[in-house]
Amino acid sequence: MQSNSVVVVDLGTGNLRSVTKAINTVSPNSEVHVSAEPSVIANADRVILPGQGAIGTWLKQLGAGTQLREAVMNALDEKPVLGICLGLQALYRYSSENGGQNGFARICGTVKHFSEAETDYQSELYQKQKIPHMGWNRVIQTKKHPLWKGITDGERFYFVHSYYADSRDPSQIAGQTEYGITFTSAATQDNLFAVQFHPEKSQRAGLTLLQNFINWDGA
Repeated sequence: MQSNSVVVVDLGTGNLRSVTKAINTVSPNSEVHVSAEPSVIANADRVILPGQGAIGTWLKQLGAGTQLREAVMNALDEKPVLGICLGLQALYRYSSENGGQNGFARICGTVKHFSEAETDYQSELYQKQKIPHMGWNRVIQTKKHPLWKGITDGERFYFVHSYYADSRDPSQIAGQTEYGITFTSAATQDNLFAVQFHPEKSQRAGLTLLQNFINWDGA
C-alpha cells in the first residue's frame, strides 16, 4: 500500500483548514499534518505549500538559513510537492510583490502584478478586467500530467490573485488561463506541480486534482 503521509506547510498565510479538510475528504486514510516543524516536513511522503495574501509575509515566515527553509528546499528536491497560489509563485525566480522578492527559482520566469503585463494588457480588454482576478475561470491543459487525470481540458477552477506567473520555459507550463492576457495557471517540473487557482475551493475538479496528488509518486 502506498504511504500517504502529507504535510500542509504552515507559513501563516495559507488556507490551511480548507486544504486539510479537502485532503481528508479525498483520502480519509491519509495522515495529514499542518505544521512548520522541519522534522514533520522531512518525514512526510508528500508536501503541500499553500498560501494566500502577500508573498513577502509568506517568505519571511519561511526565513533564511533556517531549518524550516532547509526542510522545504529538501522537499522540493525529493518529494511530490503541490504548490497552491503563493506556493506556485514562490517557485519562480522573482516576484515584484512587496518591493521585490526572490523565490526558489525552480520554475523559469517571474511573477508580476497584472498591471505590469506587457502589450495585450494595455488593450481595451484590460480596461474591463478587475484586479484582483477573482472567481471561476477556465484552465487549458498544455501538457499531459498525472494530476490532470479525470479532469476535462478547459475545466473551471476558482482563482483569487493580483499577481500572475509569467513562465519562460514552455516545457514547464501545465496549464494556462485567459484574463486579459494568457498566464500560467499550472506549472510543473519533475516532482513539483503547482497551481495558481485554489483546488480546495474548486469543488469536484479541485478534489479530483488533490486526489491525483495523493496518488502521484512524483514521476
